Amino acid sequence: MKGKEKKKKKARSTGCSEAMLEVIRRQEARRGLLITFEGLDGSGKSTQRKLFREWLKAAGYPVVSTKWNSSPLIKPLIKARKAAHSLRPEEFSLLHAADLRHRMETVVLPALWAGKTVIADRWFFTALARDGARGMPLNWLLNTYSPILWPDLVFYFSVSAETSTKRMFATRSPKFYEAGQDITNLEDPITSYTHFIQRVLREYEALNTIFQFVSVNAEKTIYEQHQSIRLLFRQCQRRPWAEWNEEAVSDWLRNNPHVLEKPRAR
Repeated sequence: MKGKEKKKKKARSTGCSEAMLEVIRRQEARRGLLITFEGLDGSGKSTQRKLFREWLKAAGYPVVSTKWNSSPLIKPLIKARKAAHSLRPEEFSLLHAADLRHRMETVVLPALWAGKTVIADRWFFTALARDGARGMPLNWLLNTYSPILWPDLVFYFSVSAETSTKRMFATRSPKFYEAGQDITNLEDPITSYTHFIQRVLREYEALNTIFQFVSVNAEKTIYEQHQSIRLLFRQCQRRPWAEWNEEAVSDWLRNNPHVLEKPRAR
């Protein structure tokens, strides 16, 4: 009786029916993992993401990738607003939240439900760091991205602001919002980036303390990092959807009832 009462209490607290929670629990063993890569620009996370993706494919894992700010529905709007230098911090946050929501519902959750591993080059933690550096409150940001789909594993590529700056400037000059010029009000993008990246790093380090990311020393060689990631992946444990992501998954299932329809016999 205690187990049934606990399930009822869980369902009431999330607005998710007991039947829906049971569906999510049954899918747990068959679903894929959501693995995200976070860190400063120039941390090398994109290189490691690509190496990890190819390693997973070679090992027989079905893999789907998704990148920050890549929704075909929202990205054109963000691009146009950025080109005009007309984004306020609040609008900056809301548009990126809409972009992630669209990808989560059309790419990420369908792939996870089908048993595929999803590798995300940045997740909502990027918004918490960058928008936090722009002065947006953490609680406001978490509410903006709610209901949150929590990853099973978050690789955080820890690197100094100096290394980030050096690697960035070795290949290109940062863009307006990338350099934080919207809040530093500095005309020179390099000077602005140098100031802004310090703020972003402080936010990331605070998030790492709060959310307990899996840290990767991004100051090491590419080979050493890749080997470390392989080992950490083998040691990772999934976050049960029924405990962590019942709201996000149940919302998606309600909006996509065809997912639960059994195929008709021919």
